[in-house]
Amino acid sequence: ARRLQERFAGKTPEKGYVLFETGYGPSGLPHIGTFGEVVRTTMVRRAFRMLSDLPTRLFAFSDDMDGLRKVPDNIPNQELVRPHLGKPLTAVPDPFGTHDSFGAHNNARLRAFLDALGFDYEFQSATECYRSGRFDRALRTVLERYDEVMAVMLPSLGAERQSTYSPFLPVSPATGRVLQVPLIHRDADAGTIAFRDEDGKTVELPVTGGHCKLQWKCDWAMRWVALGVDCEMAGKDLIDSVRLSSRIAQILGG
Repeated sequence: ARRLQERFAGKTPEKGYVLFETGYGPSGLPHIGTFGEVVRTTMVRRAFRMLSDLPTRLFAFSDDMDGLRKVPDNIPNQELVRPHLGKPLTAVPDPFGTHDSFGAHNNARLRAFLDALGFDYEFQSATECYRSGRFDRALRTVLERYDEVMAVMLPSLGAERQSTYSPFLPVSPATGRVLQVPLIHRDADAGTIAFRDEDGKTVELPVTGGHCKLQWKCDWAMRWVALGVDCEMAGKDLIDSVRLSSRIAQILGG
């Protein structure tokens, strides 16, 4: 909180507030770790408000556009979910039968959990941010500075992963799955990428409008820049990721 106070020196940021953020992966139900992340961030936010009169906001951000990697073993109707592996969580049917998607169900559980504990926060959905165009400018910047981003990412990967890695994960127009595929071509001026879809056909898609999402370390950096995040905490298991994402955020102008 003192470091934030020193950074702003009493001057309101251009966006009008100091932004705190926490992240949630809705591939499963919220749990004590989710609580810990939000409560620790809330502690820092409250300390900052004791030190400063600057307005603050807290975003509880849900990575609900991530592809579902496996069927959780603690849900009903698992056979309903299994055919949708790889699709964004907001495109997977809700096995509980109460919401439009599995992602929407878990997001609702997150909000109910935080509301019951009296947290002051604003919910944010990755799917909504990507599809609404809120991230479009930052995504175009990632494409424009692709080589610089890759220069940061590649040394952190093994040789096999380096050969296929791309920061962009296109959503297959044919299957709806989030694909980890190498790029065949990219056009920064047009804002598009080309890749081989699951059926072998070459497909060209815009990186904007929810047609692609980013690999998570690039996604984290892009989000900090696009939303103007000032403070996000992370456990010691993510120290290297924070450093890497911070370098990418600087490349993107943050």
